[in-house]
Amino acid sequence: MAQAALNAKAEELLLLDLRKLSFSFDFFLICSAGSDRRIQTVVEEMQEVLSGNGVRSPRQEGRPEGGWMLVDFGSVVGHVFSPEARQFYQLERLWADAPRVRVPKN
Repeated sequence: MAQAALNAKAEELLLLDLRKLSFSFDFFLICSAGSDRRIQTVVEEMQEVLSGNGVRSPRQEGRPEGGWMLVDFGSVVGHVFSPEARQFYQLERLWADAPRVRVPKN
C-alpha cells in the first residue's frame, strides 16, 4: 500500500505500526497529495495494487474535494489528505506513541 501511494506521487508518507495500540487495525498509512485529482489517483493506485495481490476491495470514506479520503483494507487503513486537511486533523499527533515504519523510496 505504501509503495503504491509513493508510485502515485503521494507526499510526506508516514506508516504507523498500531498493532500494540489498536484492536481495530494493524497499520495506519498517512500521506498528502497536492490536489483533488492527486488524492483520487493515490487512492486508485492503492486499490489497484492491493486488489491485484488478492486483497478484498476496500471500504472508502471522504471525497477528494473535501481534502481527505480514507481507504480501509481491514488491518491496514490509508488516509490521503490535502496538506491543509492533514494539518487540521493532525493524525500523527493522535497516534504519537505508535512506532513509525520506514518505507523505502523507489
